[in-house]
Amino acid sequence: MLLTTDTLYILTTQKKAKYLDQIKGGRFPVEVLVKGKDAAENERHFIKITDAIKAAGKKVGVLTKDTSSGPFIDEWKKIYADNCKDVEQVEIAPALSTAAFSVKDEAELRAMRSSSKACVALLTPYFLDEMSNILDQDKKIKHSALADKVYNKLEDENFWKSVQLPNRQKLPSDFDPEQLDWVLGPIVQSGGKFDLKWQQDSDDEILHPGIIIAAMGLRYKSYCSQIARTFMVDPNKSQESNYKFLLSVHNMILKGIRDGVVVKDVYSKALGLIKSKKPELEKHFLKNVGYGIGLENKDPTLVLNAKNQRTLRDGMTLVITTGFSDIQNPNPQDKNSKTYSLVLTDTVRVTAAEPVVFTGEAPVEVDATSFFFKDEDEAQPTPKKEKRDSRVGAVATKNITSTRLRSERNTAVDDDAEKRRRAHQKELSAKKQAEGLAKYAESTADQNGVEVKKFKRFESYKRDNQFPPKVRDMGIVIDQKNATIVLPVMGRPVPFHVNTIKNASKSDEGEWSFLRINFLSPGQGVGRKDDQPFEDASAHFVRSLTFRSTDGDRYTDIANQIANLKREAVKKEQEKKDLEDVIEQDKLVEIRNRRPAVLDNVFIRPAMEGKRVPGKVEIHQNGLRYQSPLSTTQRVDILFSNVRHLFFQPCEHELIVIIHVHLKDPILFGKKKTKDVQFYREATDIQFDETGNRKRKYRYGDEDEFEAEQEERRRRNELDRLFKSFADKIAEAGKNEGLEVDMPLREIGFNGVPFRSNVYIQPTTECLIQITEPPFMVITLDDIEIAHLERVQYGLKNFDLVFIFKDFTRPPAHINTIPVESLEDVKEFLDSVNIAYSEGPLNLNWSVIMKTVTADTHQFFLDGGWGFLQNDSDEEGGSDEEEEESAFEISESELDVASESSEEDSDFDSNASAEASDEAEMSDEEEGEDWDELEKKARKRDRESGLEEEDNKKGTKKQKRR
Repeated sequence: MLLTTDTLYILTTQKKAKYLDQIKGGRFPVEVLVKGKDAAENERHFIKITDAIKAAGKKVGVLTKDTSSGPFIDEWKKIYADNCKDVEQVEIAPALSTAAFSVKDEAELRAMRSSSKACVALLTPYFLDEMSNILDQDKKIKHSALADKVYNKLEDENFWKSVQLPNRQKLPSDFDPEQLDWVLGPIVQSGGKFDLKWQQDSDDEILHPGIIIAAMGLRYKSYCSQIARTFMVDPNKSQESNYKFLLSVHNMILKGIRDGVVVKDVYSKALGLIKSKKPELEKHFLKNVGYGIGLENKDPTLVLNAKNQRTLRDGMTLVITTGFSDIQNPNPQDKNSKTYSLVLTDTVRVTAAEPVVFTGEAPVEVDATSFFFKDEDEAQPTPKKEKRDSRVGAVATKNITSTRLRSERNTAVDDDAEKRRRAHQKELSAKKQAEGLAKYAESTADQNGVEVKKFKRFESYKRDNQFPPKVRDMGIVIDQKNATIVLPVMGRPVPFHVNTIKNASKSDEGEWSFLRINFLSPGQGVGRKDDQPFEDASAHFVRSLTFRSTDGDRYTDIANQIANLKREAVKKEQEKKDLEDVIEQDKLVEIRNRRPAVLDNVFIRPAMEGKRVPGKVEIHQNGLRYQSPLSTTQRVDILFSNVRHLFFQPCEHELIVIIHVHLKDPILFGKKKTKDVQFYREATDIQFDETGNRKRKYRYGDEDEFEAEQEERRRRNELDRLFKSFADKIAEAGKNEGLEVDMPLREIGFNGVPFRSNVYIQPTTECLIQITEPPFMVITLDDIEIAHLERVQYGLKNFDLVFIFKDFTRPPAHINTIPVESLEDVKEFLDSVNIAYSEGPLNLNWSVIMKTVTADTHQFFLDGGWGFLQNDSDEEGGSDEEEEESAFEISESELDVASESSEEDSDFDSNASAEASDEAEMSDEEEGEDWDELEKKARKRDRESGLEEEDNKKGTKKQKRR
């Protein structure tokens, strides 16, 4: 092909020339020259092209790294060398990359996104499942054979129809698997032989359970993408540590990629991090961290190394490869584990803010890429604990006794549904137990669950010249700025950080005043929070220093200053601890070229400081912005990448209509942190009294009230439509982060007390929520390990629900005082979403239980796991049934004797008679009258019939039965 400013010349064969006929006669002149078998004719075509080159100028742009060969190329090169001796060749690869290939438009980006999702689908779940099954069953398979399985999956139409990506992501609806083709691999490497340049195909070595690397690249509609992940089987501590460091370097590189950044700076920052944190890995770090990708699988002009001066632009697509090659393993399992490599590869798009990671659905966390297949027999069995004792200690001191004097439940139990639930719950419980044993296959005991304390070190000054000037006077100096007390010791100023000081006290003896400063040191008290560990058993510690002076007022002032400084330090430490999980979001990328979608006149919760006024919510490129009308600085930005759930709650049966955002990580809202941000508008307007209105003269009855109700209904429907439409726009804008709108299912909700007040709790597709009034409750169903129903026993009007999370360090969530009428509905809901539940008659002390679980999770599951909850409820239920049966088995004669003795020994008090009357109401209809009424009737009959003795016997029997 020859491109000039006038014409595009193409020399090709007859067959290809037919395809090119369709581009003739367009905006740009195209001349197609057909190459045939006539050598002379072909030579004339070559000469025509060389003449066009010379006519266009003395320079011609070429791709110097083009390595094409063959008779056709050789013939061309010969004629070109003869006819274009004076023409200078210029390399145009950088210009093509900059002007044409590197920055993609929206259609190109869609193709690359689809290509990346296809890569993710083949890697996770397909390759991951295949590999884990092979390792789990201890099968032998060659790298090439496993790679062929992945390779052949490209042609499997059924796979592409049913494939489910991680995090419930799906392939685009218009995805066409026929457009896919391989550009890299698939490559599988293990057993100490690794090539992170991907220059070799998968070899015939057997897959080795250790470090396994999988890499692949696909082309979709001519646009390429790549992905690579490292999987670790039974890794040692060194390998886990290096992988975590690799992940941190990879994330730092991703955060540094944005519009306007010079390529070499990206590599330099990554190298700088390695030098500062783990310099021993510098020699193993790859010479570049990626390259441009698009129509070409690798853009050689856009390699991300230490020398490239090119600048990244919005719309570029890159392959980011972070890796360490040939690391020495300090604890090799066998000869194939002596060296290993680690690599992570993602395809990303450059934006003005943080890049969009097209292959981000494939997990990279240590937990997701580590596998443990060691035999359970290798683990040393630990002595079993007595489960009964641990449970008794976990039961709360509040003892609830069963009673027969309350009314029965209003809802009847569906026996068929109960049997079905019981069968399903047995399956779920067995599955939970098996998962727990597999997940915690090795002992997790760690100092009996007590966190190991570390000796804390504090630094006040790095150099001598940072001391306050007052220390020259050799007095006691309080340095508020550095939270330090400088004390004169042996003629030298010695700084002590406030966190090393326990307290300071001043006392007087005669004319002298004494200042005693006590320090924190090991061994001050067993079990105390401020007790320090012995880092060095042979070390000496200063417990206290005492100073003497005749200036008592100054010592009083110093003691007060130290106390205030200590108080401030404790306060700061607590605030820091409270906010340690708060993330600092990236900047919101505003939409500049058009007006963003806006929802106006809405309030925000938590409320902002100042006057409560409605503001507006805007949808921008990578998140939401709430803007208060009071000040431009009063605004809240929420990035889509930090949104976990998006809810829309209509105003039906409510006073407000809500769009609720539940975050992955808390953000700082004013001075407090929050994981929930809500936008709402009130659904009811102020009602005006129309008494005396002109309508009243001509209208009678309820016509105006009927119209008002219709207007209210119309306004509510309009509000629901407006908020639902805006929620859908938010989900559309955040679709790259997997955002979907979730709505509560009110018909299967129930009342309960999750915090302070009784509220209506509603399930959604993925959560159990209460977002009508603060504090909000959002419990993700996938986070729940099991549920336990407390205070489920005969005669009680309410029960409690406790959720235990998969993260055992997270406190269980309680929903208290749920009406017993909702018991069946709650059980049915839990069963329908595959949550294993148990029930019991008592409130349990969950803090004690969770300490037992986290102390040794492995032993906990060996001892039966959560089965003790169900066992307790079964035992209690059995005892109740026995008590009920024994109550009905009492003979009539025994009942008479018991009743007579009770009459002789004690009288009925008012409470007892009230309880008896309550129970009488539960009896048969013929015995349902009040006791006083029966007494009157009996006396009347006695007077009328005179059969006093017989009637007395009947009355006594009735009294006994009551």
